Amino acid sequence: MTLNQLRYLVAIADSGLNITLAAERVHATQPGLSRQIKQLEDELGFLLFTRKGRSLTTLTQAGEHVLVHARRLLDEAANIRALAANQRGERKGKLTLVTTHTQARHVLPEAIAATRREFPAVSIRLHPSDEGEILAQLAHGGDDLAVISTSGAVPGAGVAVPLFRWRRVVLVPSGHALARRTRPPGLRELSALPLVSYESSRKPESSLRRAFDKAELPMQLAMTAHDADLIKTYVRAGVGVGILAEMAVSPDESDLRVLEAPAELPECITWAVLPRGRVLRDYALHLLHEIAPQIDSIDLRRVVAGNAEPAWPEPPAWRELHRVPA
Repeated sequence: MTLNQLRYLVAIADSGLNITLAAERVHATQPGLSRQIKQLEDELGFLLFTRKGRSLTTLTQAGEHVLVHARRLLDEAANIRALAANQRGERKGKLTLVTTHTQARHVLPEAIAATRREFPAVSIRLHPSDEGEILAQLAHGGDDLAVISTSGAVPGAGVAVPLFRWRRVVLVPSGHALARRTRPPGLRELSALPLVSYESSRKPESSLRRAFDKAELPMQLAMTAHDADLIKTYVRAGVGVGILAEMAVSPDESDLRVLEAPAELPECITWAVLPRGRVLRDYALHLLHEIAPQIDSIDLRRVVAGNAEPAWPEPPAWRELHRVPA
């Protein structure tokens, strides 16, 4: 049994039992991958997959058990390689992140640029994704960390590290009636207007939707999008009043007016979520420190490795971190 054989097994499982796709993912030929799996089955003495002709149809029950242990062994092998690289002071490698479009566009660029300046031989791969899919992607093991936001609830996968707090804002064109107001609009006022917000606002568990429901007010979603820049585009076009993250609005957008959101809309927290038991490379710690300098790198290593319980400092507000005027 070899690590490569186990890697091929995991690749096939994660590719929906599509051997062609699995071979592409592990940079192997299809016949070579099939041959290695057959050799592994011969050594184990049982089938890992049921087959119909030359196609794989399902994992056998024994194959499911082997898959669990294969993932664990591959994770530990990766940890040994990461530990060795850190001990050697190696400054090259690959870092993969899965996150939302808003975090990718408005939070991560400066941190990634600073990390690349410090570690120029590190390749960083960014996977902007739908908010509801991010933690599932991280659980599949292909990404090193996730950056995700919630309205206070701790993400339920991996080790969740609070990075910063942020609020929503209300966005209107400069000629809109609300733009002439000296006080922020209330929730009842917004309930009478068409709104443009994130796609996640359509979900029953959305904190935005829950705020309107709690106040027993209707929420008129005229349009939703995954991307904050698209929300701004359609606010400019007059489709509706935008409700989006404060990080997504810059001071140079003079054709738009930014207003405080009603107090009923809860504060949100942006989290880094890391797989438990992972040995973190130095450049991953550097990236997280760039986003949230209050996080101690030694504490973070110990918690992720399972050697300490988390005791994170209170996350600062986005405005405090970036000196945004109130």
